[in-house]
Amino acid sequence: MTALAKIVHTTPEIEAEPDLTDGFHLVIDALKLNGIETIYGVPGIPITDLGRMAQAEGMRVISFRHEQHAGNAAAIAGFLTQKPGICLTVSAPGFLNGLTALANATTNCFPMILISGSSEREIVDLQQGDYEEMDQLAIAKPLCKAAFRVLHAADIGIGVARAIRAACSGRPGGVYLDLPAKLFAQVMDAEAGQKSLVKVIDPAPAQRPAPEAIARALDVLKSAKRPLIVLGKGAAYAQADEAIRALVETSGIPYVPMSMAKGLLPDTHPLSAGAARSTALKDSDVVLLIGARLNWLLSHGKGKSWGEPGSTKFIQIDIEPREMDSNVEIVAPVVGDIASCVQALLDGMGKGWQQPPSDWTETLKAKREANIAKMAPKLMSNASPMTFHAALGALRTIVKERPDAILVNEGANTLDLARGIIDMYQPRKRLDVGTWGIMGIGMGFAVAAAVETGKPVLCVEGDSAFGFSGMEVETICRYGLPICIVVFNNNGIYRGTDTDPTGRDPATTVFVPDSRYDRMMEAFGGVGYHVTTPDELTRAVNEAMNSGRPALVNAVIDPAAGSESGNIGSLNPQSGIKKKK
Repeated sequence: MTALAKIVHTTPEIEAEPDLTDGFHLVIDALKLNGIETIYGVPGIPITDLGRMAQAEGMRVISFRHEQHAGNAAAIAGFLTQKPGICLTVSAPGFLNGLTALANATTNCFPMILISGSSEREIVDLQQGDYEEMDQLAIAKPLCKAAFRVLHAADIGIGVARAIRAACSGRPGGVYLDLPAKLFAQVMDAEAGQKSLVKVIDPAPAQRPAPEAIARALDVLKSAKRPLIVLGKGAAYAQADEAIRALVETSGIPYVPMSMAKGLLPDTHPLSAGAARSTALKDSDVVLLIGARLNWLLSHGKGKSWGEPGSTKFIQIDIEPREMDSNVEIVAPVVGDIASCVQALLDGMGKGWQQPPSDWTETLKAKREANIAKMAPKLMSNASPMTFHAALGALRTIVKERPDAILVNEGANTLDLARGIIDMYQPRKRLDVGTWGIMGIGMGFAVAAAVETGKPVLCVEGDSAFGFSGMEVETICRYGLPICIVVFNNNGIYRGTDTDPTGRDPATTVFVPDSRYDRMMEAFGGVGYHVTTPDELTRAVNEAMNSGRPALVNAVIDPAAGSESGNIGSLNPQSGIKKKK
């Protein structure tokens, strides 16, 4: 035996170090295992490295300038994909910024998970003054569908799985996942870590309606003389597009789409009563609600919008049983997921279904055509400065020519008028302020729409609404997204003509006159346009969307063109006291 062989033979074997993983990688692996490939967020303590590592592992990480806008992006990503959008924030103030978007996602039934780093539990619980100390879990619980905290690396897999299932199952919504700073650095055996991960099976299982519920609903529909279908954004989220279209066309029942349900069937469809909405709601005797709630957007199902009290019977399809009878009696509740319920109704109709009396459909058709004709002259004007109607008339044509583009819309007059003027032709192409009617969703929605779909985005903003998230134009330019923003600039909120009676300050609703928002986009390398007529607006938007580059069009609107609070001025209380002279 050689000396070398003896040495090799007698030297103890050196044990290989075990493969290790940590909290950072387990979070990333858990998300990827469940098909989540994009994170929206703002980096900072303690989640900066999580973003870096996620990017290194092939995930797309879109960094914003403010957490609220990252959260809005995650929320609408959930709506578009039926998978929970992920928003990643720092602790305390960053968490609170994201919480606004989480609460809005829950209200709108968008699946979203807000993941926030947090301070250490032992210091927070004793209130000893840790960095950004806050009991984030307790704060989040009342504002979302579910909230979880993970303290041990071995529980990350189950924590992410529970968050995903809670966000997607039943009525979708927002979920908060609290990850204390020390969790990320925890180390464990890599093989054990891999085994601890959970792939969620069937996160949103079908919930089929009871046969007797379907029979009851069909009996009520058969008795109707003036039936109406109302399509809500829940119907759009369900992605049961073909079944919904078949139900409408087989039944022959006119329909009114809520704003984010526009395009489920083209707004130009013969059975669309959107342009005759007031008549349709007031005169209908049976209303089938599909993914729509009888909240303030539908006058709670009562009042002058619905004719005489008790004159309308409601059938409601919703996955949440507690939604039934929330404002008025639902005579035929149908509880289940929309795809299953719509298909069951369609199957129950059979081939011998009797469509509504022609006098009802012809009445709505005549009213729709009369309203469209009445509106037409307002949309054709090429005057300068533009009115809202004339500017939206130009965009209406552009959307018709580009039905595959996604329209994001917010504002007061800009939103309210666009809902009725701009027709949509494909499902989930119109994204707006939703149930709460809040401002500030524009840039976040636009970014996520571009990232998740790869489609061009036309984002139509009031100048006030744009101010909530306008700094995100830098984000749009940084990622080179095909987003064209149009800012309707009338120098203020509602109007730009108010004055301070004391003469001391600008009026509370007035902005800097003649602001050049287009130059903001130019400052970050995008393309800016300044337009004063509908013809100029048309040319600018078409050029911008053809280029695929980030662009902003500053559209000058008559400062006096707006109305107080848009179409919901009745919600703005007026003082009952007249000041004595």
